[in-house]
Amino acid sequence: MAKQLILCDCSGTQTLDPEALSKATGLDCSPVHTALCSSQMETAAAAISTGEAVICCAQEKRFFASLAAEIEAPEPACLDLRDRAGWTTDKGDLIPKMSALVAEAALELPLGKSMDVTSEGLCLILGAPELSLAAAERLQESLGVTVLLEGSGAQEPATGTALGRGFDIILGRLRQAQGALGQFQVSFDALQQLDTTGRQWSWSPPQDGGVSDCDIILDLRGTTPLFPAPEKREGYLRADPKNPQAVADAILSASQMVGTFEKPLYLRHEPLLCAHSRASQKGCNKCLDHCPTSAITSAGDHVSIDPMVCAGCGACAALCPSGAITYDAPPTEAQFSRIQTLAKAYLEAGGLAPRLLVVNEHGSEMIRLAARFGRGLPADVVPIEVDALNAFGHAEILAALAAGFSDVSLLLSRGVDRDVQQGELDLALAIAGAGRARLLDLEDPDALRDALYNTVAPAPVSTPIRPKGSRRQITRQAAQTLHPEAQHLALPDQAPYGAVLVNQDSCTLCLSCVSLCPSGALGDNPDLPQLRFQEDACLQCGICANTCPEDAITYEPRLNLTPEALSQVVLHEEEPFACVDCGALFGVKSTIEKITEKLAGKHAMFARPEMARMIQMCDNCRVQAQFHQKDSPLAGAERPQVRTTEDYLSKRRDH
Repeated sequence: MAKQLILCDCSGTQTLDPEALSKATGLDCSPVHTALCSSQMETAAAAISTGEAVICCAQEKRFFASLAAEIEAPEPACLDLRDRAGWTTDKGDLIPKMSALVAEAALELPLGKSMDVTSEGLCLILGAPELSLAAAERLQESLGVTVLLEGSGAQEPATGTALGRGFDIILGRLRQAQGALGQFQVSFDALQQLDTTGRQWSWSPPQDGGVSDCDIILDLRGTTPLFPAPEKREGYLRADPKNPQAVADAILSASQMVGTFEKPLYLRHEPLLCAHSRASQKGCNKCLDHCPTSAITSAGDHVSIDPMVCAGCGACAALCPSGAITYDAPPTEAQFSRIQTLAKAYLEAGGLAPRLLVVNEHGSEMIRLAARFGRGLPADVVPIEVDALNAFGHAEILAALAAGFSDVSLLLSRGVDRDVQQGELDLALAIAGAGRARLLDLEDPDALRDALYNTVAPAPVSTPIRPKGSRRQITRQAAQTLHPEAQHLALPDQAPYGAVLVNQDSCTLCLSCVSLCPSGALGDNPDLPQLRFQEDACLQCGICANTCPEDAITYEPRLNLTPEALSQVVLHEEEPFACVDCGALFGVKSTIEKITEKLAGKHAMFARPEMARMIQMCDNCRVQAQFHQKDSPLAGAERPQVRTTEDYLSKRRDH
């Protein structure tokens, strides 16, 4: 049985056309109901019992799930058509947008990956004695608590309050903390532990370098946080000691962090594709420079990602030029599929110029507020909610424009790295053209509404496409669709696309750049002294320029849309040198001549003409000449004659 859309106009507050919606989506639509969550509950139960109902109401999702459990039916899918489409004062045709939202909801997206994290409730509390000891008293029944008292004057309250407590107290200075929920490692200096034997308790002598593990850190110091982006570090709870409510909330949160939790695995990492470094030559550092939690560290030629520390902001996936890091919650391919499905369904339902509004959970709440208390969204604005806004980079923006959206708006919120988003927007605009995408840094639903209603979007592409492949391939295909006549598009500095420029007067064709190029964009010719280049593969990572001993390499950020970008072209070539003995071609003629000029007759090893002549020989001939020359370094002493059985027998006969 095909899915059926169960429609409800929410007490008559929105207009729904089941016939038009059914025609546009190809799905069966129920008659329009008015109160499925209250007076028409039995109708809802009957629809849910079929197992094929899609309830077009997201506000009461919990109610419908409870109703399904009560009648022992599968939990129904719920789709928000009201806040994102139905509740609007725009008199335009809403069927294309509703059709797009239905088509997106029907996609079967892969489930995210996760790993189990176990917390046994070992909690380290930091802070002033009065506050930290009070927090320990509240947590001692649910957690294994240790209080660290730092600074002068800490010993007296510690010894005075430790008796009979259900927690441990230590003195010292916290030197370092690393890790995340369930896996923190902490180290201390001047560490003193309480000796509770005997009538008079005492402290052990201070020792540096104490190391321990814990599952939770409750930081009530009010000073510099232990970690970058502390709000994103799971298991690290930090509160302002001057704010009693914040302290109480942190204590409550800590008490709940016991057990086994699912930690999402946000990223997919292919180290072999990474362009971070080669042979200690610096390359791409974009992910390292913008990771807010420091989950990414250098690991030689590639980077390493700590999945426990990663908070899933997605900035690294948008910035990675090689595709070594891709977002995986959901996968990047699923994101492109959602974008293209929305555009395709909108256009096939008769819509002309849709606009895409990209939001996260915070943005979706603003849409709901704008719908309930304001004019709602314009009829041509199609919202898409993503988990990580920073992962929506230039490739996603360009894919949306190539698929038929006239423009793309990204609604920022707290926790989103604006610099990353602005950089990706600038790159997208350099490729797509001005006015086709923008950032909305708004907190007021009314301001969001006004920004959307007061915008006149440019015309969309005449022939939309649905590009496939990697983010780089999709970018190229989208650019060709947006600029069918263009050959080169100038890009901003630090763009991951561009050309390598070689100063031919400086280049000696040593080919050190070829051996270290991480993407294979630079190559050689095994038969001729040539430096070859495939522009489409170049990451502009900087390794070749940092490697070149002659400083002969520079870059030109651009997007080459011609077919030549997909094939190798010769950047520099010279005439090969012919071996003076066998005539075989080897080396670079100018280089061999320079070496001969510098060494022949001027260096002890090449003082004689026959020695200097070896400079102009290929490898095989040089070895032969060295072997047969007078005083050959390859010649050894005369080999002793091999003694045979006959030698031994003849010696016996002689005796």
